[in-house]
Amino acid sequence: MNQYETYLQENLTTYLDMLRQMVEINSFTANPDGINKLGNLTAEMFAPLGFEAEFIQSTNSNYGKHLVMTKQGKSGRKVGMVSHLDTVFPPEEEIRNDFHWREEGDRIYGPGTVDIKGGTIVMYMMLDAIKQYSPELYDDVTWVLLLDAAEETDGQDFGDICLDRLEGPETLGCLIFEGGAKFENKYKVVVARKGMAVFEIQVEGKASHAGSSHPNGANAIVQLAETIQKVAAVTDYDQDITVNVGTVSGGTVTNRVPHQAEAKLEMRTFKPDIYDTAVADILSHGGPGSVQTQSGDFVCQVNITQIRKTKPWPRNAPTDKLFAIWKEAGDELGFEIYEEERGGLSDGNYFWDRLPSVDGLGPSGGSAHCSERSEDGSKEQEFCDVSSFVPKALLNITAVLKLIQ
Repeated sequence: MNQYETYLQENLTTYLDMLRQMVEINSFTANPDGINKLGNLTAEMFAPLGFEAEFIQSTNSNYGKHLVMTKQGKSGRKVGMVSHLDTVFPPEEEIRNDFHWREEGDRIYGPGTVDIKGGTIVMYMMLDAIKQYSPELYDDVTWVLLLDAAEETDGQDFGDICLDRLEGPETLGCLIFEGGAKFENKYKVVVARKGMAVFEIQVEGKASHAGSSHPNGANAIVQLAETIQKVAAVTDYDQDITVNVGTVSGGTVTNRVPHQAEAKLEMRTFKPDIYDTAVADILSHGGPGSVQTQSGDFVCQVNITQIRKTKPWPRNAPTDKLFAIWKEAGDELGFEIYEEERGGLSDGNYFWDRLPSVDGLGPSGGSAHCSERSEDGSKEQEFCDVSSFVPKALLNITAVLKLIQ
């Protein structure tokens, strides 16, 4: 056991108590007071490590403030570290499902334990240990820590902040602390993520009395159902394209042919060219539909709008170069390090092409975004693995020291 590992293990109780304080603050994206409370607590925790805090209001006024913490170094070199403040759990959901800090064996359950408050703690552990045992290197580098207030909803404005603070040849890498899988001695580091496009389908039909004048109506729901089948068929597992229709609504009462219906869906894939093709394919299903009145004097109209675009983070040379450093660090520690291409988004989707980035550096755990649990174990609340904190911090320390040396 080296000095870093010993130090981390000796202070693990303190680190986990910091995590507990974070988890006990509800930081649902749409709870700006909770987001800002967590941001203030985080700034206070990192202040003894020499970090100065800056708060930047999200462009959406319904959200809280992004947090940027900086410790200036002697050289011009920079290392960026990214986490986020928000979770997906409204306060009433936490109460309804009795979802709170709960320790059971090697697991700690609670909102944000693995996504991503645990990742923020791993950041702290790394910096604390480097400051303790490599103070010259710690003081040489400028460390920039960026925490998104609204990652779970849309990180575009936060991505712009990351680029503003980090883009340039002086930045050695941007490290993202979303949870990372660990199984025994095997660790996964995220090197690519799918992009996401979100669409809204709106169908205009024609209302009529469902009993006495049914032929005069054009059923918007029937048209929507047909359109949904077409866009869902864009899914192609061989090309890693998935389409998920997430919400559907329409009509008013059963004795009226519905004049309107709508749905929302998302598409995800890894490669930019496939992404663009899939977007075009989905949009092509807009226009006149096939459902019409019996006389043909009215045809349902289908309008498909892309309401969000988050580009893919494909495999790329700068990320692969960082991964090679993490793999080398793992080899030294006796860890097996593997690449992971992940379907979910992170803030890295917004800047990977302009900042060398690597992801999945936080603790391991499971059931992210889940608050329900059942006696038979079929439903499980979000948790982190206590035993993963020290090894993950140690791996990141070893890799970062290689990076800055």
